[in-house]
Amino acid sequence: MAKKYIIVSGGVLSGIGKGVTSASIGRLLKELGIKVNSLKIDPYLNVDAGTMNPNQHGEVFVTEDGYEADLDLGHYERFLGIEMKKFNNMTAGQVYKYVIEKEREGKYLGATVQMVPHVTQRIKERIEEIETDVLLIEIGGTVGDIEGEIFLEAVRELSFEKGRDNFMFIHVTFVPYLNITNEFKTKPTQQSVQLLRRIGIQPDMILVRTEKEIDLPSLEKIALFGGVPLQYVVNVPDLSNIYEVPELLYEKDIHSLICKKLNISVPQKIESINWKCPRIFKNLKIAMISKYLGTDDAYKSIIESIFLSGANKPEIVNAEELEEMKEETLGIFLSKYQGIIIPGGFGKRAIEGKIKAIKYARENKIPILGICLGMQLMVVEFARNVMGYKNANSTEFDESTPYPVIDLMEEQKRLLNLGGTMRLGAQKIEILPNTKLFDIYGRQVETYERHRHRYEVNYHEFNNMFETPEENENKLTISAKTDFVEAVELKNHPFFVGIQYHPEFKSKVGNPHPIFVKFIEEVEKIK
Repeated sequence: MAKKYIIVSGGVLSGIGKGVTSASIGRLLKELGIKVNSLKIDPYLNVDAGTMNPNQHGEVFVTEDGYEADLDLGHYERFLGIEMKKFNNMTAGQVYKYVIEKEREGKYLGATVQMVPHVTQRIKERIEEIETDVLLIEIGGTVGDIEGEIFLEAVRELSFEKGRDNFMFIHVTFVPYLNITNEFKTKPTQQSVQLLRRIGIQPDMILVRTEKEIDLPSLEKIALFGGVPLQYVVNVPDLSNIYEVPELLYEKDIHSLICKKLNISVPQKIESINWKCPRIFKNLKIAMISKYLGTDDAYKSIIESIFLSGANKPEIVNAEELEEMKEETLGIFLSKYQGIIIPGGFGKRAIEGKIKAIKYARENKIPILGICLGMQLMVVEFARNVMGYKNANSTEFDESTPYPVIDLMEEQKRLLNLGGTMRLGAQKIEILPNTKLFDIYGRQVETYERHRHRYEVNYHEFNNMFETPEENENKLTISAKTDFVEAVELKNHPFFVGIQYHPEFKSKVGNPHPIFVKFIEEVEKIK
């Protein structure tokens, strides 16, 4: 079978679910026995997402091979159940950097370097690097954005070169509902399709995103003015659970429409999709003590890991507000929660609020999970309030602290460039027996987990704070290690677990990371 391409573009609004839609389509094709992979195109000039503010762009998703990507790669991993790699993401920054460097090296043989053909050629080369039967290509942003036009031109050229029969263009658009006139307004979608046509792309399918089910006359109008057969205009209304999207698309027979358009002979038929997503969510009160409050996407993979473990969304709590609370007020505020999560992050802001929450959870036996920075702050809190190291801190926040229990990794001290210089991606770690973590991992002694950090526990100077699992001195127990401390826990606590790595990036539909599963189990026990 010739390689097939599905191009997913967006119209009218950004953030309408292109990533979830693309991932859901990919899952359906995978259920049919088709080999599928994905490419997310981000038109921004950043080389990767590593230095981007989570409040503006959402979380940075880290792949197994250590690439810092847009959060949509997380959707692809969770839905498709396969590991994304560096080649699954392309940014404008990468493309332009490549072309400029090649020009400086004289590789274009004196030619005037232009957007067409040189930039488009590089985009097409990157697309062709991914070997698969069906490649899903999601183009970020919306049609009409200046920065995205060159990518649309590139896929238009590629469809001409590879044969239009091997390409399917799916346009995901938003149709608003006007309450004052009690009608859906299709004009923005019509104009979005017109923009695509001006580029030279005629969509083969239009996925209509709405807040509620749309009426048939509106779909007929979109089909008429969009030049798309009515059966290929499909409504995807809002759902309470994004993991219901593959089943909705299956019910609308989208997989059959796609296979028909691309002339794909289906290896196997499916009566229903093997989709083990949670249906009922436990109503647990979990606080995520956070500093990035602009969007839930800042902690997307953690939230989805909680969902996939069968619990409802944790409540985002402003860590800065906790800083201002007196101890009594803080206790009253946090007492309504059954569990606490301290997520990762960078920078000094709101650190003291997180440390206050850790102290409360430790003293009141509330299940608490610290991830990356969260784990480091658990060490800082223990140093201050149990070991008596007044003003203990991380050198990230206080370079002159008398007790630098968290310090910059040695190899990082020689680096000035912030982009892509952290410990990144999967690292083999040793799980120590006789610990909670050992039981969580099914008593396995080795595993691979993804990292994204510059600072680590300063074990060599402060090893008196820690004990091995065999000891019993009421200190922090080291439960996982490499050449540095990977995880700590407390023995006399129902769930006081801090981990340097990011387990949230490995949760999949039907297979959430066991750390989150165990955390939810312990939270349920708190009345």
